[in-house]
This record gives sequence, C-alpha cells and structure tokens, in this order.
Amino acid sequence: MSYQSINPNTGQVTNIFSQLNDIELEKHIETASDCFTTWRKTSYSERSAILIKAAGLMRERIDDFAKPVTMEMGKLLEQARGEVLVSADIIEYYAENAAEFLAPQILTPSSGSAFVENSPLGILFGVQPWNFPYYQLARFAAPNLMAGNVVMVKHAACVPQCAQAFEQLWLDAGAPEGLYTNLFISYDQVNRVIDDRRIKGVALTGSVEAGRSVAERAGKNLKKSTMELGGSDAFIVLEDADLDRAVYWAIWAKMNNTGQCCVAAKRFILVEPVADAFIARFQQALSALVPGDPMESATTLGPLSTESALLKLLEQVERAVTAGATLVMGGKRIDRPGFFMEPTILTNIAPGNPAYNEEFFGPVAMFFRVKDEDEAIALANDSEFGLGGSVFTQDIERAKRIASSIDTGMVFINHPTWTSPDLPFGGVKNSGYGRELSSLGIQEFVNKKLIRVQTLDAPA
Repeated sequence: MSYQSINPNTGQVTNIFSQLNDIELEKHIETASDCFTTWRKTSYSERSAILIKAAGLMRERIDDFAKPVTMEMGKLLEQARGEVLVSADIIEYYAENAAEFLAPQILTPSSGSAFVENSPLGILFGVQPWNFPYYQLARFAAPNLMAGNVVMVKHAACVPQCAQAFEQLWLDAGAPEGLYTNLFISYDQVNRVIDDRRIKGVALTGSVEAGRSVAERAGKNLKKSTMELGGSDAFIVLEDADLDRAVYWAIWAKMNNTGQCCVAAKRFILVEPVADAFIARFQQALSALVPGDPMESATTLGPLSTESALLKLLEQVERAVTAGATLVMGGKRIDRPGFFMEPTILTNIAPGNPAYNEEFFGPVAMFFRVKDEDEAIALANDSEFGLGGSVFTQDIERAKRIASSIDTGMVFINHPTWTSPDLPFGGVKNSGYGRELSSLGIQEFVNKKLIRVQTLDAPA
C-alpha cells in the first residue's frame, strides 16, 4: 500500500509517505496502552478541556485544514470548509454532553440497590475512508476519547496529509502522547493490530468488502466492532411534492462531494405524475455544473478522488448500459487533466441489471418510475443496502408512514439524508451495524458494568 498525495485536479503526485515497520507499530501500540492507563482515570472535565481546545483550533485554522482535503481528494473548497466546521461541532458536542450521556443508570431491584456504570474498554482501532477525511475521524474519536478510551486510526492511503493534520490537532490541543495515533500501515499490519490483545474494539467506515474482511477478523478475536458501509439511498418523490424544492435538494443530495458519499441519493424513485418534469429539471441542473479546479469558487463540479475511482464508475456505467439501461446523459470521462466524470443519468434499470444492486460512488443518478407509494416503498426496500433515504411530499403524516415502512437506518422527510452531531448515524443490511453520533454513538465502546449492593443476610 502506498500512502501518497495525488492532486485529483491534475493527476500529479505531490507527496509520498513511508509506512511504519513492525517495530515502529509496536512502539505506537505500547505508547497508546500506557496512555490508556492514565487517560481512563481522568475526569470528564479534564477530557472536555482538550476536546474544546481541539474544536476551537479547527475553527481558527479552517483553511489550514480545508485545503489539504481539496488537494488530496478533490472536494470543493467551500464544502471542505463545511466539513472542518461540522467536525469541530462533533468534537465540541461530545465535550459538552459526554458526562450526561455516560452518567450511571440507577436501577430499582426488588431489594437492595444497583446501578450500571459506563467504563472505557481500552485502545480502539479505526479504519477510516477518504471521502470525508476529518468528519469520519471526528465522529469516531470524539465520543470514544470522552468515554475514556484511546484511539488508533488507519486512514485511507490517498489522504495522508489530512491524516497527519488530524493527529497533530490533538497534540496541539494538549492531548497526551498516544491518545490519538495515526498509523500508516499495510493491510497485513491492519490484521496484526486487530489481533493484538491490547486492542479492545474495532470500527470501520468503508466498502462492504472491507467491512466483511475487518468484521471477520474482529469476530475471530471476539472483539466488539461497528461497521458503517455503503449505501444506495432512495430519494422518493410523490405526486404532491413541492417540485422546485425537491429538485433543488435532489441535486444537492446527488452531487454533494461529487456524489462520493455513503448517504448520497443514488436511486431516484418518482411516481408517474411527476417523473417527466422532475427528470427534465434534474437534467437541466446537472448540465449547468461547471467542472474545474476545486480550489476555485466558480467550480461547481469537482473531480473524483482517484483515477481508480473514476475508472470503476465508467466501467459500472458501461456494464449497466450493456445490460439494457438507458444512458440519458453523461457516462464519459471529461477531456481535461485530472479525474473528472460527466454527470450521468441512467434510466430503465431492470432487476437483472448489475446496476440495480450496485452502489455508484460518484456523479451517477439512477431513475425509476413507479405508479404509487406502495411501489415506491417496495422498490426502496428491494436493495442489499439499508443506510438512508428521503421522502418528499407535503403530507407529513403520509411521509412518516412511508418512512416507517422503509428498511434503512435513517429516513429524512422533505430533506436529503445528512448528518448532525445530535442525530444517530448508521444502517442495516449491507450498510453495516452500530450507530455513530448522538447519545447512541458514545455507547458503542463502553463496558456497561452492573454494580449491585445487597445486605449480607439477603437470600441469593
């Protein structure tokens, strides 16, 4: 595995980083283990002070953090700034709320007294993706550090400067050495870390294939894991939807981060009365996007993260069309330097088409027509994924009923699926298990220890 910065706008390599050898890796694990012995004994206020400082530094140095995101994975600069701010919000959220979330739960047994306390597990290992280089780290690190754990992270190989910047953030905020550790390691070393007895839990955000591999290794070692994997989110538009707003949010939901988002809208499910008008407006909006340098404010269509990501998408589109899908627009590489792809629309995707069950991680939208809400629900649920989804209608009670019928971890009404520190994030089926963010996210890697008080002469 090669850790290197490649500018997606130009395709040029700008920096290369060395991997850790096994001796260096062992030293990092030992340092993290030593750190845990003291960090677990710190108070919530001591932990909070470091997290508050870290959040403040991200806001103060917003462009210092944002520009490496744009340079390494191609996110539009304004969107990169937004990622920095939401990451700071997540860190601050847990700094302010962890003590309440992890307060002892008082029980009322038939005799005596009892309570459940939340204690840290130890060193946690995270395997994190490139598409939100700070947000993914913040939502893993912040709750677990506040819970008294320490964390080690293997970040994606294409965002090494972001990985280093986030590690340095904690040192600048006053964190002890070993509290947060970035690891430039190989896949074989990932297994070595998971196998290590000092590692007590594993979290991954990534592809289904990566999830299967890491979850299998964690399970083999009887270690708790959480998996946030892919998605093929349905974006349902009913006949009474506000079409102007639905199209606006559809473009945002599809093209934010150039479509490289697990909760991007990927399957647009339209009832017949609005299908033609919706597709026409959607296509018009896509056609207006301007490809260019993601550092420039005039650019509205950024590159994909890597050459391999672009080639995979192009191949997926080609297979879909070969299997009978209709290519309405796009489908080709843009003739310019870098990893740019035309915004693409596919229709007439039958269940036997490979695209029907695939995740398109980029600017490719699939459109499906249905006759009513029952067909919309059935189609939304006919997926191996179950991460998020959206329902657009002016009848909120109807939307709630539909949302309850959709087999996903999240459903948003009249809004695209998105994220906030105080909302739980996660899915079902091939989209993984466990939850991040909100009060639920801090509960995943703690020992819920029962402490029971009883008199000496009480019966067993």
